[in-house]
Amino acid sequence: MLRKILIANRGEIAVRIIRACAEMGIRSVAIYSEADRFGLHVKKADEAYCIGSEPLAGYLNVYALVDLAAATGCDAIHPGYGFLSENAHFAKVCKERRIVFIGPDAEVIARMGDKTHARQAMIAAGIPVTPGTEGNLESLEQALDIAEKIGYPIMLKATSGGGGRGIRRCDTSEDLQKNYPRVISEATKAFGSAEVFLEKCVVNPRHIEVQILADTHGNTIHLYERDCSIQRRNQKLIEIAPSPQLDEAQRQYIGGLAVLAAKAVGYTNAGTVEFLLDDKERFYFMEMNTRVQVEHTITETITGVDIVEEQIRVAAGLTLRFKQQDIVRRGYAIQFRINAEDPQNDFLPSFGKISRYYAPGGPGVRTDTAIYTGYEIPPFYDSMLAKVIVSALTWEDVIKRGERTLKDMGLFGIKTTIPYYLEILKHPEFQAASFNTGFVEKHPELVHYSNKLQPEELAKVIAAAMAAHTGL
Repeated sequence: MLRKILIANRGEIAVRIIRACAEMGIRSVAIYSEADRFGLHVKKADEAYCIGSEPLAGYLNVYALVDLAAATGCDAIHPGYGFLSENAHFAKVCKERRIVFIGPDAEVIARMGDKTHARQAMIAAGIPVTPGTEGNLESLEQALDIAEKIGYPIMLKATSGGGGRGIRRCDTSEDLQKNYPRVISEATKAFGSAEVFLEKCVVNPRHIEVQILADTHGNTIHLYERDCSIQRRNQKLIEIAPSPQLDEAQRQYIGGLAVLAAKAVGYTNAGTVEFLLDDKERFYFMEMNTRVQVEHTITETITGVDIVEEQIRVAAGLTLRFKQQDIVRRGYAIQFRINAEDPQNDFLPSFGKISRYYAPGGPGVRTDTAIYTGYEIPPFYDSMLAKVIVSALTWEDVIKRGERTLKDMGLFGIKTTIPYYLEILKHPEFQAASFNTGFVEKHPELVHYSNKLQPEELAKVIAAAMAAHTGL
């Protein structure tokens, strides 16, 4: 078993990994920029080291992180999600320095991170993919010709993209001509690659993904699916496990596809195979995420499997502790991404100081976060503050529990997405489990909730007004 792990990340996922290490008797090493000096992950880890004054550079410095791991006696690095988690070069350097990278091999990361190579691998394995280019586009003229043949709308995508970036929908040839240079520019800036491809746009699909686990001894299983259809601009907001929109036959079919996809590319460790489900109930492979997902929590909730612990065990060379028949799901779980954003102001970030924070509790409630009362949210990172997870035996009960839990949560000093999620929970389409990726765009009225000030916020406004009046 591994003895000491450097966590090449920050925030709630770093705290999540630290907790897994503590339960496994493994020492944890945190890293932090000056902006993160007072982060909860710094306080929780067994050791913590500053990686510089720049907010982002230290988290992305492959050689500095591997050097730090070696210098502090770590035998492994866990990348979490984001940052370097899907960076094949990072995994390769770790291997060269004989430090275990907790994730798949560098070759698999590179292959699945290249969307055109991933499509080709899935086609070879007999897994359905959306019609589109077999390789990267060579020119705008070629893109226009292929789009005309497969029919609009199409999706123009960065080959090395991820996280909802480097993607543009084109409904006409004019859209394609306008967006082609934009996507190339976005891809170059965000991913260091100008390569793009296109595929047929599945209009308002359901976004269904399957969690898989695979060890180095040839064992691969799935932990059922998650429904990530509630999203805005390709960014997930609410995730559900299992999908309330699938029947048992569909569930078994897509789980089998995910296992087949993982075996086809020699995948090991935890990963996610993402699919689109169209209005004719046809599944299409979308991409494979070669890391732990933000929403792994809801899969853990319905199956009882600690995915992060399994990641560490697999990286240590151990076999999976479960066979497919051992995985039994129980009820439903919903995860709400609590973001520091103002839904009533086009979801603009709302960074600042958290004046008061009360975590929700009660049966079937889990909160993964790195915030606390008095914490100053750095403006340099993702706006997600916490993940609130609720579970219950029935779909109706998990919705009720979600509403109670969100109302139970107290988070003051900034704007958050909590009131917006409460509106979604009340919507008939959501309650009937009849929604797709177009839900948020279809219902702009949901941001028109009452903006009544909470007592603490009202007190702050009154105090500010008094100070202004008295000149204090």
